[in-house]
Amino acid sequence: MELSMMLDFPALEAAALQHDPFDHLIVPGFLKPDAVADIEAAFPAIDRPGSFPLKSLSYGDAFRRLSEALQGPEMAKAMGDKFDMDLVSQPSMLTVRGYCKPTDGQIHTDSLGKLITVLIYINDSWSADGGRLRLLRSADDIEDYSAEVPPDAGTMLAFRCSENAWHGHKPFDGQRRSMQLNWVRDTAYLRKEQFRHRVSALVKKVRFG
Repeated sequence: MELSMMLDFPALEAAALQHDPFDHLIVPGFLKPDAVADIEAAFPAIDRPGSFPLKSLSYGDAFRRLSEALQGPEMAKAMGDKFDMDLVSQPSMLTVRGYCKPTDGQIHTDSLGKLITVLIYINDSWSADGGRLRLLRSADDIEDYSAEVPPDAGTMLAFRCSENAWHGHKPFDGQRRSMQLNWVRDTAYLRKEQFRHRVSALVKKVRFG
């Protein structure tokens, strides 16, 4: 499947960058509907909580092609244009989640070693109250939010990592599939994060079987 058949770059280009409470944009249907079924079928089987690096997972061809496209130069250029940053020359990393535990989603900001966070959701239509990511105005009130993003299949959220980029969601227990793409400040940070995720994946494998 060609890149243009998987990702809706015109929708990304048309999306307005929002600034309340921090720089972000939301693109429903960034994964094109005709591609979602193949990506869902090829998604790695994950039945335990946590983020996993690609190298620790097994997955099908459609998911592989999507992963390569997300880390390719066209995606970096398009996202860099939206946030007025040069991302093409920055290293990137991709992690995957498949399962949410009730204690996930607590209010936090992403590390400032990250420049941009992109979340892409791959779930059927989301009806649960929990698990809907909220973009928050403070570190201590899950109800004080400017936007709420249901993790529906194909939806993309991107935001600039900053000291006030608070986000979180109400508790949810069960399957909640997402991909997280980050452009990071330098290769030293990338290596540190890759090592941390590899160790974490090994620990989860031993713990959860």
